Amino acid sequence: MNKNSLLRIGDLSKEDIMSILHDAEAFSCSQSDWQFPRRTLIANLFFEPSTRTHFSFASAELQLGAKVEDFMAKGSSVEKGETLYDTVKTFESIGYDAVVIRHSEDEYFKQLENINIPILNAGDGCGNHPTQCLLDLLTIYQEFHTFEGIKVAVIGDVKHSRVAHSIKEAMDLLGGEVCFSGPSEWMDDVNNYKDIDEAIVWADVVMVLRIQHERHGESMKMTKEEYLEKYGLTKERHSKMKKHAIIMHPAPVNRGVEIDSDLVEASNSRIFKQMQNGVLVRKAVVKRAFGYEPFQ
Repeated sequence: MNKNSLLRIGDLSKEDIMSILHDAEAFSCSQSDWQFPRRTLIANLFFEPSTRTHFSFASAELQLGAKVEDFMAKGSSVEKGETLYDTVKTFESIGYDAVVIRHSEDEYFKQLENINIPILNAGDGCGNHPTQCLLDLLTIYQEFHTFEGIKVAVIGDVKHSRVAHSIKEAMDLLGGEVCFSGPSEWMDDVNNYKDIDEAIVWADVVMVLRIQHERHGESMKMTKEEYLEKYGLTKERHSKMKKHAIIMHPAPVNRGVEIDSDLVEASNSRIFKQMQNGVLVRKAVVKRAFGYEPFQ
């Protein structure tokens, strides 16, 4: 597999992460006009629905001057039984220089070891979402200018969340702390669990997760109103947050379920800032995938 692929946040060192965040910041100012110096073809292969990840990758690629193909499994040879490997090998064979892949299978990339072009993981199963983690890290770093000692409370559907697993791994590496909160059946045997009201008061970052109904296999056992009251970020809980604490959410947001709708754009919400940072981070990792040196 190409050495510049990005598959898991755990594949990156602390230095790698900080280099990517530095490049992402540079894209917001001094290097905003940087583009590929040669023709570059990128295929975005999305086997699951996506808005933010899919189109922020596309936006990043187009702004870098790449030619982009947005592939959807519906209507393709996947419906005829083509394997993931053969689909990706086809794009490699017809001249594409890199692929971005989102897939419902955990660690789908293990079957792609013989692919020679860079693979950027846009989310696999319930496991990894490295670029979402990196944009979350950029958002935290912009706020606090450090990761050392920063406390992140991850609240909600932890068991089915790529975000939860990735941010815990990254913050452990970078010197921060993570706790988890939410319904017990969605905790997946996690350590450092806190009751939501304790977690809210403890945290510098309150990261609320979407309820991933598509991965549950059964309906939620409480109403939306009950969930918000028991496990959501209500206005009452918001009032107990630290004065400097921020709200984050990987989106899409189920307003009035995980978070009171009025709080989505509260003064300490960084939800839409995360989306802006998503384009910057994806510019940085796409640039990195082609072996270009970090900005100085």
